[in-house]
Amino acid sequence: MSSSLVRRIVPIVLLCSLLAIADGCMTTAQHAQQLSSTQDRKTTVGLVQKEIRKGMSQADVAAVLGSPNIVSTDKDGIEAWSYDKIATEVSYSKNRAGVAGGCLLIGLSGGLLGGASASQASGASSQTQRTLTIIIKFKHGVVHNFTYHGSSF
Repeated sequence: MSSSLVRRIVPIVLLCSLLAIADGCMTTAQHAQQLSSTQDRKTTVGLVQKEIRKGMSQADVAAVLGSPNIVSTDKDGIEAWSYDKIATEVSYSKNRAGVAGGCLLIGLSGGLLGGASASQASGASSQTQRTLTIIIKFKHGVVHNFTYHGSSF
């Protein structure tokens, strides 16, 4: 085999090896850090604490929290909006990388060089459940008072 052919093939073999190995170098902890589900807007205790205020109109509350699950009115004309939110979030991340003799060289005697294989796998999963109950009471169309309770497990 000519030295010019070797000089052209060796960088290709090195590049193939580096690309295959680099993709599989994430640890389980790194996968765990990347786990999350995305939603346009999550209804959270923080959102209620930040956005809901006494004196807000029903339209403003609906803009922040959306439509309630239950609407009721008591004998004094106080309207109550109830929000019950339950969320289950399951995330999974997996990585598998391998190098399997995809880059071969023809040796001086005509035999094959290379062909070694190696593989690595890592991953992580997470499951979380959250509940949030919000009750907002309106008097004359504005927030009179509100309560909330959230849990996560």
